[in-house]
Amino acid sequence: MSFLRASSPHAHGRVDTQSVMRTVILGTLPGLAALTYFFGIGSLINITLALIFCLGAEAAILKLRKRPLGFYLRDYSAAVTAVLLGLALPPYCPWWVVMVASLSAIVLAKQLYGGMGYNPFNPAMVGYVVVLISFPLQMSQWPTPLPLAEQLPSVGAALQQVFSSEGLDAYTSATALDIVKQNNSQLMNQVYADNALLREGALAGAGWEWVNLGFLMGGLYLLYKKVFTWHAPLSMLAALSLCALLGYDSGSSQSGGSLALHLFSGATMLGAFFIITDPVSSTVSTRGRIIFGAAIGVLVYIIRVLGNYPDAVAFAVLLMNFAAPFIDYYTVPRSYGHDKARRATEKQEP
Repeated sequence: MSFLRASSPHAHGRVDTQSVMRTVILGTLPGLAALTYFFGIGSLINITLALIFCLGAEAAILKLRKRPLGFYLRDYSAAVTAVLLGLALPPYCPWWVVMVASLSAIVLAKQLYGGMGYNPFNPAMVGYVVVLISFPLQMSQWPTPLPLAEQLPSVGAALQQVFSSEGLDAYTSATALDIVKQNNSQLMNQVYADNALLREGALAGAGWEWVNLGFLMGGLYLLYKKVFTWHAPLSMLAALSLCALLGYDSGSSQSGGSLALHLFSGATMLGAFFIITDPVSSTVSTRGRIIFGAAIGVLVYIIRVLGNYPDAVAFAVLLMNFAAPFIDYYTVPRSYGHDKARRATEKQEP
Protein backbone atom coordinates (compact mmCIF):
# COMPACT_ATOMS: atom_id res chain seq x y z
CA MET A 1 0.00 0.00 0.00
CA SER A 2 1.35 3.43 -0.91
CA PHE A 3 0.88 6.41 1.37
CA LEU A 4 0.65 10.06 0.43
CA ARG A 5 3.74 11.95 1.52
CA ALA A 6 2.88 15.46 2.66
CA SER A 7 4.72 17.83 4.95
CA SER A 8 3.07 19.63 7.84
CA PRO A 9 0.89 21.44 8.63
CA HIS A 10 -1.90 18.95 7.90
CA ALA A 11 -5.05 21.06 7.69
CA HIS A 12 -8.47 19.40 7.71
CA GLY A 13 -10.88 21.58 5.86
CA ARG A 14 -10.35 24.86 4.08
CA VAL A 15 -9.36 27.88 6.15
CA ASP A 16 -10.85 30.95 4.47
CA THR A 17 -8.74 33.80 5.84
CA GLN A 18 -10.60 36.37 3.77
CA SER A 19 -13.97 35.33 5.20
CA VAL A 20 -12.66 35.30 8.77
CA MET A 21 -11.18 38.80 8.43
CA ARG A 22 -14.40 40.16 6.95
CA THR A 23 -16.31 38.66 9.87
CA VAL A 24 -13.94 40.36 12.34
CA ILE A 25 -14.51 43.73 10.63
CA LEU A 26 -18.26 43.13 10.75
CA GLY A 27 -17.97 42.38 14.48
CA THR A 28 -16.47 45.81 15.16
CA LEU A 29 -19.52 47.65 13.78
CA PRO A 30 -21.58 47.87 17.03
CA GLY A 31 -18.60 49.40 18.87
CA LEU A 32 -17.88 51.75 15.96
CA ALA A 33 -21.54 52.83 15.91
CA ALA A 34 -21.37 53.68 19.62
CA LEU A 35 -18.10 55.59 19.17
CA THR A 36 -19.61 57.58 16.30
CA TYR A 37 -22.83 58.35 18.17
CA PHE A 38 -21.17 59.53 21.38
CA PHE A 39 -17.90 61.04 20.05
CA GLY A 40 -18.68 62.03 16.47
CA ILE A 41 -17.15 61.03 13.15
CA GLY A 42 -13.54 61.09 14.36
CA SER A 43 -13.23 57.30 14.49
CA LEU A 44 -14.59 57.01 10.96
CA ILE A 45 -11.92 59.46 9.77
CA ASN A 46 -9.28 57.47 11.66
CA ILE A 47 -10.34 54.22 10.01
CA THR A 48 -10.45 55.78 6.54
CA LEU A 49 -6.93 57.20 6.90
CA ALA A 50 -5.61 54.00 8.47
CA LEU A 51 -7.02 51.96 5.56
CA ILE A 52 -5.24 54.21 3.07
CA PHE A 53 -1.91 54.09 4.91
CA CYS A 54 -2.03 50.40 5.86
CA LEU A 55 -3.06 49.14 2.43
CA GLY A 56 -0.58 51.50 0.77
CA ALA A 57 2.28 50.35 2.99
CA GLU A 58 1.32 46.69 2.49
CA ALA A 59 1.28 47.13 -1.29
CA ALA A 60 4.62 48.95 -1.30
CA ILE A 61 6.39 46.28 0.77
CA LEU A 62 4.86 43.46 -1.27
CA LYS A 63 6.08 45.19 -4.41
CA LEU A 64 9.60 45.44 -2.98
CA ARG A 65 9.47 41.76 -2.03
CA LYS A 66 8.18 40.87 -5.51
CA ARG A 67 5.05 39.25 -4.13
CA PRO A 68 1.68 39.23 -5.96
CA LEU A 69 -0.29 42.21 -4.68
CA GLY A 70 -3.77 40.93 -5.33
CA PHE A 71 -3.26 37.61 -3.57
CA TYR A 72 -1.98 39.15 -0.34
CA LEU A 73 -4.14 42.27 -0.24
CA ARG A 74 -7.31 40.23 -0.67
CA ASP A 75 -6.77 38.41 2.63
CA TYR A 76 -8.05 41.54 4.47
CA SER A 77 -5.39 41.24 7.20
CA ALA A 78 -4.09 44.77 6.55
CA ALA A 79 -7.66 46.06 6.55
CA VAL A 80 -8.33 44.46 9.96
CA THR A 81 -5.16 46.09 11.34
CA ALA A 82 -6.32 49.45 9.97
CA VAL A 83 -9.80 49.12 11.50
CA LEU A 84 -8.42 48.15 14.92
CA LEU A 85 -5.97 51.07 14.82
CA GLY A 86 -8.71 53.49 13.83
CA LEU A 87 -10.86 52.32 16.72
CA ALA A 88 -8.03 52.48 19.27
CA LEU A 89 -6.69 55.93 18.34
CA PRO A 90 -8.43 59.02 19.79
CA PRO A 91 -11.03 60.48 17.42
CA TYR A 92 -9.82 63.56 15.49
CA CYS A 93 -6.12 62.85 16.15
CA PRO A 94 -3.80 64.44 13.52
CA TRP A 95 -3.42 62.57 10.24
CA TRP A 96 0.29 62.09 10.75
CA VAL A 97 -0.35 60.21 14.00
CA VAL A 98 -2.52 57.75 12.06
CA MET A 99 0.19 57.52 9.40
CA VAL A 100 2.99 56.76 11.86
CA ALA A 101 0.83 54.18 13.65
CA SER A 102 -0.14 52.51 10.36
CA LEU A 103 3.41 52.36 9.00
CA SER A 104 4.71 51.02 12.30
CA ALA A 105 2.04 48.32 12.34
CA ILE A 106 2.46 47.13 8.75
CA VAL A 107 6.15 47.69 8.07
CA LEU A 108 7.79 47.14 11.46
CA ALA A 109 5.44 44.69 13.17
CA LYS A 110 4.23 42.65 10.19
CA GLN A 111 6.23 42.78 6.96
CA LEU A 112 9.63 43.04 8.65
CA TYR A 113 9.04 39.55 10.05
CA GLY A 114 7.82 38.07 6.76
CA GLY A 115 4.16 39.06 6.55
CA MET A 116 0.98 37.52 7.84
CA GLY A 117 1.53 34.45 9.97
CA TYR A 118 5.10 35.33 10.97
CA ASN A 119 4.63 38.41 13.16
CA PRO A 120 5.39 37.70 16.84
CA PHE A 121 3.56 40.83 18.02
CA ASN A 122 0.08 42.16 17.36
CA PRO A 123 0.61 44.73 14.56
CA ALA A 124 -2.20 47.08 15.60
CA MET A 125 -0.91 47.24 19.19
CA VAL A 126 2.67 47.88 18.02
CA GLY A 127 1.44 50.82 15.95
CA TYR A 128 -0.66 52.12 18.84
CA VAL A 129 2.17 51.91 21.39
CA VAL A 130 4.65 53.63 19.04
CA VAL A 131 2.45 56.73 18.76
CA LEU A 132 1.35 56.57 22.40
CA ILE A 133 4.97 56.85 23.54
CA SER A 134 6.02 59.26 20.77
CA PHE A 135 3.06 61.67 20.85
CA PRO A 136 1.56 61.57 24.38
CA LEU A 137 -0.21 64.94 24.03
CA GLN A 138 -2.08 64.02 20.86
CA MET A 139 -2.89 60.55 22.22
CA SER A 140 -4.45 61.95 25.40
CA GLN A 141 -6.95 64.27 23.69
CA TRP A 142 -10.20 62.34 23.72
CA PRO A 143 -13.31 64.38 22.85
CA THR A 144 -16.11 65.01 25.32
CA PRO A 145 -18.94 62.53 24.67
CA LEU A 146 -22.64 63.13 24.46
CA PRO A 147 -24.63 64.12 26.44
CA LEU A 148 -21.93 66.23 28.13
CA ALA A 149 -20.80 67.93 24.93
CA GLU A 150 -23.03 70.78 23.84
CA GLN A 151 -22.52 69.64 20.27
CA LEU A 152 -20.24 67.25 18.41
CA PRO A 153 -17.72 68.66 15.92
CA SER A 154 -19.12 69.28 12.47
CA VAL A 155 -17.55 67.59 9.45
CA GLY A 156 -15.62 70.77 8.64
CA ALA A 157 -14.36 71.18 12.20
CA ALA A 158 -13.42 67.51 12.34
CA LEU A 159 -11.40 67.70 9.13
CA GLN A 160 -9.76 70.91 10.34
CA GLN A 161 -8.68 69.12 13.50
CA VAL A 162 -7.27 66.18 11.57
CA PHE A 163 -5.49 68.01 8.75
CA SER A 164 -4.36 71.27 10.38
CA SER A 165 -2.34 72.26 13.42
CA GLU A 166 -5.36 73.90 15.05
CA GLY A 167 -6.85 71.75 17.78
CA LEU A 168 -10.34 71.43 19.13
CA ASP A 169 -9.53 71.94 22.79
CA ALA A 170 -13.11 72.95 23.51
CA TYR A 171 -14.23 69.44 22.59
CA THR A 172 -11.69 67.48 24.66
CA SER A 173 -11.91 66.14 28.20
CA ALA A 174 -10.42 63.50 30.47
CA THR A 175 -11.57 59.91 30.13
CA ALA A 176 -13.17 57.96 32.98
CA LEU A 177 -9.93 56.04 33.59
CA ASP A 178 -7.97 59.33 33.59
CA ILE A 179 -10.24 60.82 36.26
CA VAL A 180 -9.91 57.83 38.59
CA LYS A 181 -6.16 57.53 38.08
CA GLN A 182 -5.52 61.22 38.84
CA ASN A 183 -7.51 61.05 42.07
CA ASN A 184 -5.39 60.82 45.23
CA SER A 185 -7.51 62.41 47.95
CA GLN A 186 -11.24 61.92 47.37
CA LEU A 187 -13.36 58.90 48.14
CA MET A 188 -14.67 57.18 45.02
CA ASN A 189 -18.27 58.24 45.67
CA GLN A 190 -17.05 61.86 45.83
CA VAL A 191 -15.13 61.41 42.57
CA TYR A 192 -18.29 60.18 40.88
CA ALA A 193 -20.35 63.01 42.37
CA ASP A 194 -17.89 65.73 41.29
CA ASN A 195 -17.28 64.53 37.71
CA ALA A 196 -20.11 64.75 35.22
CA LEU A 197 -18.55 62.13 32.95
CA LEU A 198 -18.78 59.49 35.66
CA ARG A 199 -22.01 60.84 37.14
CA GLU A 200 -23.84 60.64 33.80
CA GLY A 201 -22.82 57.04 33.18
CA ALA A 202 -24.72 54.10 34.61
CA LEU A 203 -21.64 51.84 34.67
CA ALA A 204 -18.35 53.43 33.72
CA GLY A 205 -18.69 56.91 32.28
CA ALA A 206 -20.98 58.54 29.75
CA GLY A 207 -20.46 57.04 26.32
CA TRP A 208 -17.70 54.66 27.33
CA GLU A 209 -19.99 52.00 28.74
CA TRP A 210 -21.98 51.90 25.52
CA VAL A 211 -18.81 51.65 23.45
CA ASN A 212 -17.67 48.66 25.50
CA LEU A 213 -21.11 47.08 25.34
CA GLY A 214 -20.93 47.47 21.56
CA PHE A 215 -17.61 45.64 21.38
CA LEU A 216 -18.99 43.01 23.77
CA MET A 217 -21.89 42.43 21.37
CA GLY A 218 -19.47 42.19 18.45
CA GLY A 219 -17.27 39.79 20.39
CA LEU A 220 -20.21 37.52 21.21
CA TYR A 221 -21.09 37.53 17.51
CA LEU A 222 -17.54 36.37 16.67
CA LEU A 223 -17.83 33.63 19.29
CA TYR A 224 -21.11 32.55 17.69
CA LYS A 225 -19.38 32.45 14.29
CA LYS A 226 -16.55 30.40 15.88
CA VAL A 227 -13.86 32.85 14.79
CA PHE A 228 -12.08 32.10 18.08
CA THR A 229 -12.73 30.19 21.30
CA TRP A 230 -13.94 31.62 24.61
CA HIS A 231 -10.85 30.75 26.62
CA ALA A 232 -8.68 33.87 26.24
CA PRO A 233 -11.46 36.52 26.43
CA LEU A 234 -13.17 34.93 29.41
CA SER A 235 -9.95 34.37 31.33
CA MET A 236 -8.86 37.97 30.70
CA LEU A 237 -12.16 39.41 31.90
CA ALA A 238 -12.28 37.04 34.89
CA ALA A 239 -8.72 37.94 35.97
CA LEU A 240 -9.38 41.67 35.53
CA SER A 241 -12.63 41.34 37.52
CA LEU A 242 -10.90 39.52 40.36
CA CYS A 243 -8.17 42.17 40.57
CA ALA A 244 -10.75 44.97 40.49
CA LEU A 245 -12.77 43.37 43.30
CA LEU A 246 -9.68 42.85 45.45
CA GLY A 247 -8.38 46.36 44.82
CA TYR A 248 -11.57 48.36 45.28
CA ASP A 249 -11.31 48.48 49.13
CA SER A 250 -14.81 49.97 49.53
CA GLY A 251 -13.94 53.01 47.44
CA SER A 252 -11.23 54.81 49.40
CA SER A 253 -9.01 57.47 47.84
CA GLN A 254 -6.44 54.75 47.12
CA SER A 255 -8.95 52.52 45.37
CA GLY A 256 -8.06 51.24 41.95
CA GLY A 257 -11.58 51.75 40.64
CA SER A 258 -14.76 49.69 40.63
CA LEU A 259 -15.38 46.45 38.78
CA ALA A 260 -17.76 48.17 36.35
CA LEU A 261 -15.19 50.88 35.61
CA HIS A 262 -12.51 48.36 34.63
CA LEU A 263 -14.83 46.21 32.57
CA PHE A 264 -16.76 48.90 30.71
CA SER A 265 -14.31 51.75 30.28
CA GLY A 266 -11.24 52.18 28.11
CA ALA A 267 -10.36 49.45 25.63
CA THR A 268 -11.34 46.47 27.79
CA MET A 269 -13.87 44.79 25.50
CA LEU A 270 -12.03 45.76 22.33
CA GLY A 271 -8.92 44.14 23.76
CA ALA A 272 -10.68 41.05 25.08
CA PHE A 273 -12.47 40.11 21.86
CA PHE A 274 -10.55 41.74 19.01
CA ILE A 275 -6.92 42.06 20.16
CA ILE A 276 -5.87 39.15 22.37
CA THR A 277 -7.66 36.68 20.08
CA ASP A 278 -5.18 37.31 17.25
CA PRO A 279 -4.28 33.73 16.22
CA VAL A 280 -0.74 34.58 15.14
CA SER A 281 0.69 36.45 18.13
CA SER A 282 -1.21 34.61 20.90
CA THR A 283 -0.99 31.06 22.20
CA VAL A 284 -2.37 27.99 20.43
CA SER A 285 -3.35 25.48 23.12
CA THR A 286 -6.48 25.65 25.27
CA ARG A 287 -4.54 25.85 28.54
CA GLY A 288 -2.18 28.34 26.95
CA ARG A 289 -5.04 30.65 25.95
CA ILE A 290 -6.42 30.59 29.49
CA ILE A 291 -3.00 31.49 30.93
CA PHE A 292 -2.41 34.08 28.20
CA GLY A 293 -5.75 35.83 28.78
CA ALA A 294 -5.51 35.74 32.56
CA ALA A 295 -2.02 37.23 32.53
CA ILE A 296 -3.20 40.06 30.28
CA GLY A 297 -6.10 40.78 32.63
CA VAL A 298 -3.73 41.02 35.61
CA LEU A 299 -1.28 43.21 33.70
CA VAL A 300 -4.05 45.54 32.54
CA TYR A 301 -5.11 46.12 36.14
CA ILE A 302 -1.54 46.55 37.45
CA ILE A 303 -0.58 49.07 34.77
CA ARG A 304 -3.86 50.98 35.09
CA VAL A 305 -3.52 51.31 38.85
CA LEU A 306 0.24 51.45 39.42
CA GLY A 307 1.67 52.45 36.04
CA ASN A 308 1.91 55.75 34.21
CA TYR A 309 -0.88 55.10 31.70
CA PRO A 310 -4.61 55.10 32.51
CA ASP A 311 -5.30 52.30 30.04
CA ALA A 312 -2.97 49.37 29.52
CA VAL A 313 -4.42 46.88 27.06
CA ALA A 314 -1.79 47.51 24.38
CA PHE A 315 1.16 47.18 26.78
CA ALA A 316 -0.30 44.07 28.41
CA VAL A 317 -0.86 42.40 25.03
CA LEU A 318 2.65 43.13 23.76
CA LEU A 319 4.25 41.90 26.99
CA MET A 320 2.34 38.64 26.72
CA ASN A 321 3.18 38.33 23.03
CA PHE A 322 6.77 38.00 24.27
CA ALA A 323 5.69 35.17 26.57
CA ALA A 324 3.40 33.32 24.12
CA PRO A 325 6.10 30.93 22.77
CA PHE A 326 7.16 30.11 26.35
CA ILE A 327 3.56 29.38 27.35
CA ASP A 328 3.04 27.23 24.26
CA TYR A 329 6.18 25.21 25.03
CA TYR A 330 4.76 24.10 28.37
CA THR A 331 1.07 23.81 27.48
CA VAL A 332 0.86 22.29 23.98
CA PRO A 333 -0.24 18.64 24.43
CA ARG A 334 2.35 15.98 23.74
CA SER A 335 1.85 13.81 20.67
CA TYR A 336 0.13 10.49 21.29
CA GLY A 337 2.51 7.88 22.70
CA HIS A 338 5.29 10.39 23.45
CA ASP A 339 5.41 9.79 27.22
CA LYS A 340 5.19 6.01 26.80
CA ALA A 341 8.09 6.00 24.36
CA ARG A 342 10.15 8.25 26.62
CA ARG A 343 9.63 5.96 29.61
CA ALA A 344 10.58 2.91 27.55
CA THR A 345 13.77 4.64 26.45
CA GLU A 346 14.68 5.57 30.00
CA LYS A 347 14.26 1.94 31.14
CA GLN A 348 16.65 0.75 28.42
CA GLU A 349 19.36 3.23 29.39
CA PRO A 350 21.98 1.79 31.82
